Amino acid sequence: MKKAIVFLISLIFSMSFGQSLKREKIHQFADEYFVEGMFTLKEFLQLPNIGSNPDNINLNLSWCENALKALDFKIELLTSEGVKHLLAEKTYQKKAPTVLFYLQIDGQPVDSSKWNQKNPFDAVIKECVGGECIGLSWEKLTKDFDPDWKVFARSASDSKGPAIAFLQTLRILKEKNINPGFNIKVIMDFQEELGSPTLPALVRNNRNELSADAILIMDGTRPPNNLPTLTFGARGIATMRLTVYGAYKNLHSGQYGNYAPNPVFSLSRLLGSMKDEEGRVLIPGYYDGIKLMGDQKALINSVPQNEEELLMTLGIAKSEAIGETYQEALQFPSLNVRGLRAAWVENEVRTIIPSEALAEIDMRLVPETPAERQIQLLTNFIESKGFYVLEGEPSEAERRKYPKLIKIESRIGSRPFRTPLDSQLGNWLGLAMTRVFGEGNFIRMQSTGGSQPIAPFISELGIPAISVRIPNPDNNIHAPNENLRLGNFHEGLKMCLGILTQKYE
Repeated sequence: MKKAIVFLISLIFSMSFGQSLKREKIHQFADEYFVEGMFTLKEFLQLPNIGSNPDNINLNLSWCENALKALDFKIELLTSEGVKHLLAEKTYQKKAPTVLFYLQIDGQPVDSSKWNQKNPFDAVIKECVGGECIGLSWEKLTKDFDPDWKVFARSASDSKGPAIAFLQTLRILKEKNINPGFNIKVIMDFQEELGSPTLPALVRNNRNELSADAILIMDGTRPPNNLPTLTFGARGIATMRLTVYGAYKNLHSGQYGNYAPNPVFSLSRLLGSMKDEEGRVLIPGYYDGIKLMGDQKALINSVPQNEEELLMTLGIAKSEAIGETYQEALQFPSLNVRGLRAAWVENEVRTIIPSEALAEIDMRLVPETPAERQIQLLTNFIESKGFYVLEGEPSEAERRKYPKLIKIESRIGSRPFRTPLDSQLGNWLGLAMTRVFGEGNFIRMQSTGGSQPIAPFISELGIPAISVRIPNPDNNIHAPNENLRLGNFHEGLKMCLGILTQKYE
């Protein structure tokens, strides 16, 4: 009799642990908890979250701590180089695998004057038709919402929306007495928009606390077709600042025109020589190591894409010729001029020859093109164009000796990562997405064009990583009027329900 009772208890527990919800139940729960989740997001968005502001960090950290404690998670505050991170953990079954979820909580700075609402942190629901967006009362939000309505606020998409979709799903499972199919750890990053400068040290010094079998990233935008997306990699980033020098000071263009060289022309010729008219980088060795072959190429291009529609959406006549498709282009390193400065323009324009010209460069990197190599290749290329590379401001002797002076400053940001599309982790997530949406109604994307600070987890913990993409592609992240489509948040609940109830094995 005793053995029968033990067996029965064991059977009941095994049924409740890793319970695979049917599609109908997932959709039902998403409908039932959607409005509550949106109001939770509204509350969370009201907290300013600029990562360089310690008060903002503390405010958001406290909110997150309370939310996770309410879900019965064990909370630990981890500090790295004086910066706080929040680690939460919940064990559902001791011998089960553990999945670590990465959540970005901070957002980009805001210029309130550029937003079409009074306060970028006061979330507004809007109905947008033909480029015109009209504000709606939150009282209109019911289960019968229009999926094309959008909530406008800083971090609505990047990335408080995905974070709340995940937390709301945990709340659903708790209230429905359903255990996830694995143990869960959550790490919250409050300085992602600053490049997560303290994250590598944090992971290195807390390997045991962060140990897991895989990491899922609740961050990132979907591709143009807006289907539920799993992204298996991200490009890294390195930046360079190029300062080309002319005379000691700004000169009158009438008095010294035709005599004193203008550094803008020198810089322009240098930048122009870096790419051909098709957009291909001309720096020797820049693409070395990258080979897109057979099956891999077919998998990369399995993402649905309408080339004509994409060009129309971007407002361009022709794409650059790196790879044969948009998805292939993301598998190569990019070279971008992200900003230029010399003298003054518009209302402040004046007739001068500027004393210096500045270009800001960013390079998006793939695993085959490490940052150190790309920086050195670009430096070598600049030297080959006759520039003398300075270590600081030019001395009088250097000004007299070298006609082409340039100062090069560089910084390495996040590293690239790539998880195979046919990996165990990818196959597991594929089962979850198929259960929720059906085969062919979601996307496996090899790499995003942007960067994510995940490489330290992969290198230090030895685990694979995949990004779960919820936000709509037209979300204006980093810009004024950032938004999250309500239909995407609704689908985000479904995605999280599918993943959290898929037994990880």
